[in-house]
Amino acid sequence: MDQLKNVSEQTEDALGKLNRPLKPYIPWVARTLLVSTFIEDAVRIVVQWQNQLYFLQAYRGFPWGISHFFLLANVLTMLVCSGLAISRRQTEVAVGGLFAVIVVQGFAYGLIFDFNFFVRNLSVVGGLLMLLAEGLVAKRRNVFAGLPSMSDEDRSKYVLLGGRILLVLLFVSFVFSGSFTVTRLVVSIIGGLSCLMVAVGFKAKWSAIVLVTILSVFNLMVNNWWSIDFNPTHRDFVKYDFFQTLSIMGGFLLLVNVGPGGFSVDEKKKNF
Repeated sequence: MDQLKNVSEQTEDALGKLNRPLKPYIPWVARTLLVSTFIEDAVRIVVQWQNQLYFLQAYRGFPWGISHFFLLANVLTMLVCSGLAISRRQTEVAVGGLFAVIVVQGFAYGLIFDFNFFVRNLSVVGGLLMLLAEGLVAKRRNVFAGLPSMSDEDRSKYVLLGGRILLVLLFVSFVFSGSFTVTRLVVSIIGGLSCLMVAVGFKAKWSAIVLVTILSVFNLMVNNWWSIDFNPTHRDFVKYDFFQTLSIMGGFLLLVNVGPGGFSVDEKKKNF
């Protein structure tokens, strides 16, 4: 057991040295990845404006004019809130606006009861909670004379806990979708263990890095929308999955940057 602990510590030290040059850039990359699905969605709505209007009016019963306002409001909200998130300004407003887009679009497009859509968007919400937690932690650090704000500290603990739990739900859809293969089984086991460790906050940062690596490979191999040119509708769905996965990766990278928070095994170990 002691040997295993020593190997684990040595591995963490080695990875820490490799990660040190990249650490200043992780928050910006994480926030950009997190909002990438919203930026892509806004661009897609503008490019496919007439098709979007037709779908809302013909299949969802939106009146003329209301459908125009709905799409315009979504585009503006996603672009403005994404910009706020990347620049780390008005984080609570950005998170609230993007969360509202997820809920409203789910009902408007009739996808709220689709299992894969529901689980994936819960994971995206988990990423938004990580963004909110990052803002709360930064606000706490910027308090005059370094005195922490107890309310922000308490809130960040709960937000980080909720964000960690929701982030890992993506693997639920991964495990229960697609055909069974040995590769899928191996990835599901490794990913499942990493998800469990993230959820309880044990070696959470390194588990998050493992999940980012798995999702990166999975996204490039499975959601390769750029290779689909025979079916534009299928291409849009795969492209949507690709950018949503990028957003969830951004959430995990924010976990790497912020840490698992007070309600975690890692944090409790510091007290002993």
